[in-house]
Amino acid sequence: MVPKVNSADDVHLVERLLNEGGAPPETMIWAMLETPAAVENAIEIATASERLAVLVMGTNDLAKELQAGLVPGRHPLLWGLSRCVNAARFAGKVILDGVYNNVRDPEGFEAEVRQGAEMGFDGKTLVHPLQVEPTNAAFAPSDEELDYSRRVIEAFEQGIAEGKGVITVDGKMIENLHVDNARRAVAIAEAVSAMSEG
Repeated sequence: MVPKVNSADDVHLVERLLNEGGAPPETMIWAMLETPAAVENAIEIATASERLAVLVMGTNDLAKELQAGLVPGRHPLLWGLSRCVNAARFAGKVILDGVYNNVRDPEGFEAEVRQGAEMGFDGKTLVHPLQVEPTNAAFAPSDEELDYSRRVIEAFEQGIAEGKGVITVDGKMIENLHVDNARRAVAIAEAVSAMSEG
């Protein structure tokens, strides 16, 4: 389900309806954040339910509600997008960036999808099949990043096995957070590869 939500109460209502309707526990809620109220309440929404798995930015409606322009670079929306990414990370939820409307502007789309990946979104909602490949390219690690990630994981595991307190790769100190990022990059690359083959 992707209901429009403005508060944690909206999530609780959807959760109650799912429970009363006998929905199995694996039926998850995807919440659309597309109003100023939703942006202001993003953390409360993101933490409202275990059933809530994904936050989806409704950028078209958010721009309308803010009386803001949908312009290249999205500067009128950046504060709200960042706030919602922060809420998703705080709650451990997936968050998807909003759609790009102009299917005849591949350069504009590629710039926006890169921006979303750099901001920390997990993916982007799409309106056309031609947007799939550039989205996968923007959110998947490059070959160099993937190679580095694999070397980080290998060096860390070897260092732990040898009882080393400090591990370096390419002269950079490696900590658990770097290994977590490396494992995430490998997982994303594997998921994109599996989807491309399927």
